[in-house]
Amino acid sequence: MNIGIIGAGHIGGTLTRRLSALGHNVSVANSRGPETLAGLAAETGASAVTVTEAARGNDVVIVAIPEKSVPELPKDLFRPTDARTVVVDTGNYYPRRDGRIDAIEAGMPESQWVAQQLGRPVVKAFNTIYAQHLMERGRPFGRPGRIALPVAGDDDAAKELVMALIDEMGFDAVDAGSLAESWRQQPGTPVYGADLDAGGVRRALSEASNERRAEFRAQASSPATA
Repeated sequence: MNIGIIGAGHIGGTLTRRLSALGHNVSVANSRGPETLAGLAAETGASAVTVTEAARGNDVVIVAIPEKSVPELPKDLFRPTDARTVVVDTGNYYPRRDGRIDAIEAGMPESQWVAQQLGRPVVKAFNTIYAQHLMERGRPFGRPGRIALPVAGDDDAAKELVMALIDEMGFDAVDAGSLAESWRQQPGTPVYGADLDAGGVRRALSEASNERRAEFRAQASSPATA
């Protein structure tokens, strides 16, 4: 599968390593340019490309950047991209890092906000697990204690493709419903960072509250982002 990854931080770098090792054709980009990714490319065999190139000609494009950086992506980034390309959002809103995003503070699910910024439907995945665990804790199908990851989105076929990738990486995937329900896997919810099995993920999603915990809300003085 051809996979573009925008962002080479903890999650983006880990996904580059894992997906390349599984034999996928991975291209990776960051905001600083391909030359800064030479080491990661040499290590993994992935292609270091520009952000625009990462969004073109791939079956899947994974956006793994801070929420504050999403509006800084080119406004027409996905306009020429094939409608069948699945776009995955791995991000989480952390006000201390991202500043205040008014729409999210008002209750819009984070990945709905990302989709609005990108002008493109997204699937929310890979946001509930620590990068080191994503790198190291995959297990073969059927093994006890296999970690499960929730996947939310509005396109069933897109979700199925992402869930198949998750399975290939050694994790169970749980359908977490529509993108409007993706608040159930945001920071501060029971599933976030919990490394649960599939049954545990389903229970955690059902027990989630859409009231943001104080540590994941902006202070009044935080800079605002529309």
